[in-house]
Amino acid sequence: MSQDQLDTVFQQWQDNEARAEEMIPLLGKLYRQYNVIPSLFGRSLINRSVTRILKNHRYVRKVEGTELSIADTLPMVRAMTELGLGPAHIDIGRLGVAFKNAGETDVVAFLKRELADIVGCHDSSGMGGEPQDVVLYGFGRIGRILARIMIEKAGGGNLLRLRAIVVRGSGDDLEKRASLLRRDSVHGPFSGSIDVDYDNHALIANGHYIRIIYADSPAEIDYTAYGIDNAIVVDNTGKWRDREGLAQHLESRGVSKVLLTAPGKGDLKNIVHGINHQTIGDDDRIVSAASCTTNAIVPVLKAIDDEFGIVHGHVETVHSYTNDQNLIDNYHKGDRRGRSAPLNMVLTETGAAKAVAKALPALSGKLTGNAIRVPTPNVSMAILNLSLGKATDREALNEYLRQMALHSPMHKQIDYVDSPEVVSSDFVGNRHAGVLDAKATIANDRQAVLYVWYDNEFGYSCQVVRILQYMSRVCHRYLPATP
Repeated sequence: MSQDQLDTVFQQWQDNEARAEEMIPLLGKLYRQYNVIPSLFGRSLINRSVTRILKNHRYVRKVEGTELSIADTLPMVRAMTELGLGPAHIDIGRLGVAFKNAGETDVVAFLKRELADIVGCHDSSGMGGEPQDVVLYGFGRIGRILARIMIEKAGGGNLLRLRAIVVRGSGDDLEKRASLLRRDSVHGPFSGSIDVDYDNHALIANGHYIRIIYADSPAEIDYTAYGIDNAIVVDNTGKWRDREGLAQHLESRGVSKVLLTAPGKGDLKNIVHGINHQTIGDDDRIVSAASCTTNAIVPVLKAIDDEFGIVHGHVETVHSYTNDQNLIDNYHKGDRRGRSAPLNMVLTETGAAKAVAKALPALSGKLTGNAIRVPTPNVSMAILNLSLGKATDREALNEYLRQMALHSPMHKQIDYVDSPEVVSSDFVGNRHAGVLDAKATIANDRQAVLYVWYDNEFGYSCQVVRILQYMSRVCHRYLPATP
């Protein structure tokens, strides 16, 4: 390559950087002024750096086989800021590819047609409804990630408002609580600033005032004393998993509903967003968000069962260790879990295979499961060994799941990767429930083995927030619509 060619390549990069710099405030305007949440094939474009935005554009070539430049999307973003849009999740990548494939030249006319349902709806769409108060009961791994996600999303259209966090203690640990939210060994630093109001026992995170309430049981708390009413309590302690135990939260003044971040027992609905969240009725006051593993595998299993039929199968989970295990050998009531988590692979049981039936009754009794805890702090894998009702091969199966990840209503739940080099740490922070590793797929006639990565902390927490949005009736439509 000549020097002139090298200079041209570098100049193109600089031009694209300039376009990304121009795009950032426009994306912010869409988000904060119009409650439009922009993404690019599921990759968020909010609060992203110049290089991250450019990297997201490169991703399009991998999934769609076509180049999408920021020179293609910038005119679309400019035009969107002038259309008076109502609230929505808008995938600018999908719009950009559709615009190119259609061979059209008038971007404004194209957008008015594709976004017709929300064009000019800025003042009449009901986006100014009452915010939904949310309380986190517990502030462990999932609680802190939920806090990060809700604070991040509060500037846009989801209208969830984190008002309080309930923890045990005496009130002298505010700085430590703030530090754990501010710094995370797995997920990195908090994006923004956190201040501590010692006098009023509160954290101020990116301008959001969050009370820290100290209590040993729900019976001690009157949330209305803190100006909190009609709140959804997210119980992420795992202390209670049945209706009777979780109903204690409903006895606290100011609470309307409860969401459990663990598999529910008894008759509690176990919800996997994207699969059965529509079954949540207005009279369902206590529901479960199931487990991280259940959320990871159910969307893929549904996709497979819909197209090929599942006769029976086995789910083997390779799961990162959790705080439930010991750092070094010590007593533990669970079998094998007393052995050192960072030093051992620990064979244990998982209820995920049985829990699938609560979200997908058609698979009741068809799956078995086990789990191996391994010495990694985050990101797990589910191996699905399935006997199908219809024959297929590796290429056809992968292409079908790629289409499900890109164009189905489950595109927020299923992600797709086709690289021979990815490892677990590459999926830290992935917002999907699970990521199909296409290179690892095995398929022969009616037998298939699928490998599904999942961030058992962050991806799961994103699913929990999606359920919160649905329970609050503050979720917005996704555009362009999927088939």
